[in-house]
Parts: sequence; C-alpha cells; structure tokens
Amino acid sequence: MIFPTLHAPAGPVPADAPAWNPQRGGAMPSHRYLPAHRRVHVPALLRRWPGRRVERAPLWVPVDLRDGNQALAEPMDPARKQRMFDLFLAMGFKEIEVGYPSASRTDFDFVRQLATTPGAVPEDVTVVVFTAARADLIERTFEAVAGLPRVVVHLYTATAPLWRDVVLGKERAQLRALITEAATHMARLGDGRDGLRFQFSPEVFNLTEPDYALEVCNGLTRLWDACPDRPVVHNLPATVEIATPNVYADQIEYMDRHLERRDSVILSVHPHNDRGTGVACAELAVLAGAQRIEGCLFGNGERTGNVDLVTLALNLHTQGVDPMLDLSDIDGIRRTVEHCNRLPVHERHPYAGDLVHTAFSGTHQDAIRKGFAQHARTAAELGVTEREAPWSVPYLPIDPADLGRDYEAVIRVNSQSGKGGIAYLLQAGEGLELPRRLQIEFARVVQRATDDSGREMTGGELYGLFRAEYLDEGSSRSWRVGDDWAEVDGRRGTGAGPLDAVANAVGAEILSFSEHAVRSGPDAVAYVQARIGGAGGPVVWGVGRDTSVLTAGVRAVLSAAGRAGAGSGSGSGPGAGSGFGPGVGAGEDMSGAHGVRS
Repeated sequence: MIFPTLHAPAGPVPADAPAWNPQRGGAMPSHRYLPAHRRVHVPALLRRWPGRRVERAPLWVPVDLRDGNQALAEPMDPARKQRMFDLFLAMGFKEIEVGYPSASRTDFDFVRQLATTPGAVPEDVTVVVFTAARADLIERTFEAVAGLPRVVVHLYTATAPLWRDVVLGKERAQLRALITEAATHMARLGDGRDGLRFQFSPEVFNLTEPDYALEVCNGLTRLWDACPDRPVVHNLPATVEIATPNVYADQIEYMDRHLERRDSVILSVHPHNDRGTGVACAELAVLAGAQRIEGCLFGNGERTGNVDLVTLALNLHTQGVDPMLDLSDIDGIRRTVEHCNRLPVHERHPYAGDLVHTAFSGTHQDAIRKGFAQHARTAAELGVTEREAPWSVPYLPIDPADLGRDYEAVIRVNSQSGKGGIAYLLQAGEGLELPRRLQIEFARVVQRATDDSGREMTGGELYGLFRAEYLDEGSSRSWRVGDDWAEVDGRRGTGAGPLDAVANAVGAEILSFSEHAVRSGPDAVAYVQARIGGAGGPVVWGVGRDTSVLTAGVRAVLSAAGRAGAGSGSGSGPGAGSGFGPGVGAGEDMSGAHGVRS
C-alpha cells in the first residue's frame, strides 16, 4: 500500500444520500464529540446581525505583548517588547495590552519602564495590563502601573462549566463571589485615581451559559459604577473556538441586547482560531454589537492563534472602510513581527504572505494583465493617477501598492504559466511589448524550460531566456545596407528598402513587422515574423534591439533567419518586393551604404 496508515472509509453509503454522492461512513470516532448546540444554548432572539453592515472600524487592541507573548517558545526580551510596542504606535493603535505584570519579572519591568520613561506612552494611548482574580496578583499589578496616566486593568476568570468543575472546583454562586471579591479589591485600590478603567473577561465565554455570563458582567458594571465617561470593558472571548461563527454572533448579540448601562459598557471580543474561523467570528461579532477587538498581528497565539488584526483591518480596507491603522508597509510590519516573535509569517498568509499577490496560472496571469491595462485606461479617462482610480482588477482584491508592494511580484512564471503572464513580466521588467503571436511562441519556449527545471523562473531569468532565444540569434553576423540593397556575410540582396534587401539576402519573406521604443531608455525593439526558404518553409519570429531603429529592424530579420538556420542561400530569396521599403528605418540616413554591423 502507498499509504499504509490510511484506510479509505468503507462503511455503507447513507440511505438518504443523493445518487451523486458516494461517500461512505468512516471509522474516525466522531461520536465522542458533543456538538456545540448541545454544549451551549443561546436563548431565542430575532437576530439583527445578519442584516447589518460594518461601516466603521472597531477599537483595535493588540495583545501580542501578553497573550501572543505567552504562546512563544522563547518569550520576548525587553528589547523585542519595546520594538513591538513602537510598531504598534507607528501603526496607530490607541489601546495596547502590554503584559501580565504579576506573572513575570520581565513583564513587570517593562510596564514600569513605560510608566517611568517620559514620553514613552503618547497622550492619546491607553495601556492595558492583565491579572487573575487573586488579591496578591491584583496588588502587584497596581504596583506596576503606578504613574501611568491612562490604564485599563483587565481582570479575568474562567466561567464555563467544564472549567468551573475541573479547574476551579466551584459552583456558579461560589465563582461569582470570587469574582466580586477580586473586583471589589480592584475598585478599592483604584479609588480616586484618574485615567483608570476596568475590564473583565469571563474566560471561555463562548462555552459559558449566556444567562450566567450576563449575570456576572452586569454585576461588575454596577460594582464598578460604570458611566459613559468611565465605561467598563466586558470582553467576551472565544477562548477555544467550538462552533460556527454564527453561533458566536448570536451569543454576542444576546449580550449586546441585555447588558445593563449599555452606553457605559464597551463590548469587546477576543476570538481564537481553533476551527480556522477566528476572523469570521470577529467580523460577525462586530455585526452583532461588538465595539472592540483584541487580537494579534498575523494571528500569533496559543494553539492555532488569536484572531489576526491585520487581516481584519485590511478586510475593512477592501470594503471601502478606513481601518484607522497604517498598513502601507506590510513587509516592514511583517519583518518586525517575525523578528519579535521569532516565528515566520506563512507565504500564503492573507495580504502579508510573499505569494498572496502572485499568479503562476496562465489564465490568472492573462486576466490580471488585462485588468491592469483596463485600470490604466480608467484612470486616464477619470483624469486621475492609477493610485487614485477605483480598484477593480481580476484576482487582486486589493491593490498591492496600498501595502507598499510593487507589481513585479504579482505575476511569476513557472510551468503553469501562460503567455499573458510571460508577456506582462517582459513588459514590466524590460519594456517589451510582444505581439500576441510571438507571446504564444515564446510561451512554448518558457514551458519547455520550466518543465525541464521544475522550478519558478524570475523576471531576470525570463529575459535571459528571451535574449538567448531571439536577441542573440544572428547578432554576430556582419551586414551593411543601402537604400535598396544589403549585404549579409558577403551575400547580396536587393529590395524596396533596406529590410527588404536584408530579407532577400538571407532567403526570408517578411510577413509582419512592428516596432516600439523602450520606455526605460533610448532603445528601440523590432519584431519580425518571416517565412524562411520560400513557399512551405517554416514561419518564425525574430527580435532585434538597438538604439538605432534601422539596426533593430535588421537584427530582427537576422534573428528570424538565424532561428530557422537560414542565410546560406544565393541572395535571391523571396524577400524581394515584400513591401518593407524606406520608412521602416525612419530617421536613418538612407542616402548611401551603412557601415558593417555585428
């Protein structure tokens, strides 16, 4: 067997399965797991969230320095913590969780550094610190934040039945009493202090009975005497993701509609990604009433991670909603996060991965190339720059330039690529505008090369292959031309013009000719399609490039002949009279012989 550890399901096809679905019952023990709807029941409500739209960004709160940090095999040292904090400030975050000061000396010292260093925390930025519901840990936390002008002290306790029974060993009333005692101690320590607010997280909220979570949160709203000028934060985590995002949205909407003093409560969410739907949970939670989202840059965190704030923010950006963060240098942000976490960001990570704006597929490349061209035309019609024009390009939901990326990495060539992508790279990199039929021919050349190597071909390698295939052919041949004659390697030809005469000298008939200037320099490029050796002979392409328009044309003819192995004839080939007379080399001195070129 090729995969001896795997056994394709061999049970019966369910009796009610449609004829087109032959899948069989498997042996994996799915019966051991209790579905979400039997683990937590959300009271019935007429859902409002499905009909809403997000029209403004929530308050973003990065927790990389606490939740993300505790998930690292090697937690951040002070220098990396400071680097990450500085990144948050540069991006525009206004509320930042900076640590768990009662849990480690490093976290405590970092909070003290922020508190005692003048200007370390801008006037409009609030620092958040985290603590468990224990008096000594709360006191240590208040010791750490002394001197910070704006701070949120974040209290947490697990409230779900499994945690109450297995971890804490407390009934509902007992646990609520423990939380109330801790919250009272916090209120006492913070009495009379300006700029101090409180936050509570019923950890594993998504597995907690909704009525119990509501009872605990409302009790703390009253205890802390929340008011619009001094709101409390109730943060409702999907600590371990266990259901589809719509279930979490129902839970959030239930709390949103039943929390007391709603104008004095900031409803916050903290999704994890155990089912791979953390971003969807957060987005639906905002529709359901959440105003604040805790997460990490690029989704670092325990197990499968916290929700990804970068993805959430750029999802808003692509819907025309200002994310109120600066993500215009996505690669610089990613490099900093990779340095601080010592973890790589995956190449396919949304928006930030190295390959997310890249097309290898030929059909995708062709669509993108045409989309870029249409975008340029739209911008010209509107009289604005391409950066200002409405964005609508196939396969690219976001303009890579918005993230500080250039277009060179958008289309990359491997064995799956087609003519459109190849043509785009040659145009973007070298200014070459290949005729469509030449695109098809060169695509076959590239296909052979990539099939043989089995790897991607860079833009530089692609141009090298093009140069070797077309531009270098015939470049060593000596020639000279006059108004109606040419001599190539000693063989003479005549014609209506110099290119006609060169074609005659090498036994070629020019079928099509085009040329253009190269936008990045003084060069001209000429493209010739020619039949070699008379009727029934092969039809091939040749390309020439030079600062002289005439020389580029001559080299294109010689390229075609060279690629067909031609040029050894008598000089009386079918090129004569093909119509490529004076004017092809516009601007050249056609009054006499041109010097030998090689």
